[in-house]
Amino acid sequence: MSTYETAAVDGGAPAEDRHDAPGRTAADIEPVAHETLDRTLTGIATVVPFLMLAVAGWQLWNRALGWSDVVVFFATYVPVGLGVTVGLHRLLTHRSFKTGPAVRGVLAALGSAAIEGPVIAWVADHRKHHAFTDREGDPHSPHLHGGGLRGTVRGLVHAHVGWIFLHTERAAKARFAPDLLADPVVRFVDRTFLLWVVAGLAFPFGLGVALTGSVIGGLTGLLWGGAVRIFLLHHVTFSINSVCHYFGRRRFPTDDESTNNWPLALLSLGESWHNNHHAFPTSAEHGLRRWELDPSALVIRALERLGLAWDVVRISPERQAAKAAPA
Repeated sequence: MSTYETAAVDGGAPAEDRHDAPGRTAADIEPVAHETLDRTLTGIATVVPFLMLAVAGWQLWNRALGWSDVVVFFATYVPVGLGVTVGLHRLLTHRSFKTGPAVRGVLAALGSAAIEGPVIAWVADHRKHHAFTDREGDPHSPHLHGGGLRGTVRGLVHAHVGWIFLHTERAAKARFAPDLLADPVVRFVDRTFLLWVVAGLAFPFGLGVALTGSVIGGLTGLLWGGAVRIFLLHHVTFSINSVCHYFGRRRFPTDDESTNNWPLALLSLGESWHNNHHAFPTSAEHGLRRWELDPSALVIRALERLGLAWDVVRISPERQAAKAAPA
């Protein structure tokens, strides 16, 4: 039996999802072979999109944003964002539904194009987050950095972006993602991470050229569908780690500080219903009420209707009511 064997609760919830994992050990942490190189590449992926956002602002200041730029931005932000939310998160991390190898590979590749790290490391870190949420061992909790205003600011900075430069709590892939290490499709996408990064940049350039008939259109497409898209998607994802563990409402009592944050719902494609998610980690739907906007759940429903997804985990109103009831 693997260290991430499913349990007969919550539709087959992995043990780590139930927040009852044992105390952390050295085996939970993945050693980094080239720490300086890793930090340098992380810095480039984090800082360069921010600098290019300044270029985008300058571009807007000098001329109106072109319609082709808007098309390119949404044509990249939405599918790549869904690769993260539907693919890396709900499918591969929490196994909220099942699908075939082709769809699994496409979703993993789209998620890799977000430049948030290779797929197996991404999944392992997130499973470790669920195993130790907001306590020692959590890679990115904002609540372990002292009290007062200084501790709050330090915690939020760490949870938002600081943790990606540290390696003291990065998850050991063999401990937290043995199922993905054994999956040839996911392992291929993980090994070819740079290919999907390049493809995620080549696509907006090519689309920009196709829409405008000019290399300049391709370059502005690369600016908006590449740098600006990367910047926005990064910081929306980072906000789930920071903002959604500090600000918002809590519908369900959980053993952590997760919150629901409705202003982020559309940009995060439904991920900001984070307290709902921590209450029911394997649920394919994070927006559990009609008004809780969750585009990722709609995509999973569409895949299900097309016969491309099955065994979709959903939480009944009765279970929700029982979980929300005062203890």
